[in-house]
Amino acid sequence: MGAGRNDENDGQVTMAPRIKHIDGILRDWPFELGNLSARIVKATGNREVLQMRIDLGLMQMEMTGRPDGERPGGAETYLDYLLSEALSGGSDMVLTDEQCAEADREFAQFYHRRICWLTLKNYRRAAEDAEHTLNFMDFCHDHSPDEQWSVSREQYRPFVLFHLTQASALAKLEEEDAEAAVQEINEGLQRFRDLFAVYEAEEQYDDDELVARLIEMREDLRNEFDVGRTLEEQLSDAVAAEEYELAALLRDKLSRRTDQQARPRLRKRQES
Repeated sequence: MGAGRNDENDGQVTMAPRIKHIDGILRDWPFELGNLSARIVKATGNREVLQMRIDLGLMQMEMTGRPDGERPGGAETYLDYLLSEALSGGSDMVLTDEQCAEADREFAQFYHRRICWLTLKNYRRAAEDAEHTLNFMDFCHDHSPDEQWSVSREQYRPFVLFHLTQASALAKLEEEDAEAAVQEINEGLQRFRDLFAVYEAEEQYDDDELVARLIEMREDLRNEFDVGRTLEEQLSDAVAAEEYELAALLRDKLSRRTDQQARPRLRKRQES
């Protein structure tokens, strides 16, 4: 009998104890105060997951669907689940305390993943997660149990809208060109105007910090890439000046450009 060996274990394979700590990961990936660190790594099942380093450890998220990988009620996200509940229960559905808490969980999860995508410069996915959050905010506003709960969530809408506009513009810059990015910012700024109008605060639009940052981003794009007035801006100018023949020509140009941009996307969907 060999030293340190028990007869009762003869012929059996001794399994190494399962490691339950993440000391090695934390040592090799130190936390940096003031800097958001994110990365994509391989996980079980050969799938890729998103990780964010936080002060006392790390946060791991799925890259598609709901960040925690759960399927609430069999749906892809909790918003999808609630939409199905509202469809079957009627438009007068009011969120329960438990549903409000679950909604807040999903808001937090999509926020964390969104800022990781922005850090990793995956702007299209950041925009998709921001759009999901805004859609969920709309649903919560329509089915809120009380005004105070609505206001406490709505206060974050401008910040999410800023992320959506910023990410969408940078995605357009990668996928198309600087003019498309400028137009994306213009559309985001219009959404800001509409938001201020809803709350009867139009006079605050020009002084809003997020609006100012988007305008600065737009003008930086114009200067760096030598972008003049976009077709949409030229059309708006023509209508304002009552130059209707020019406006008609610009509408035709916009229509042709839209058709040209749609064809590659359609072919890509057909190929996939």
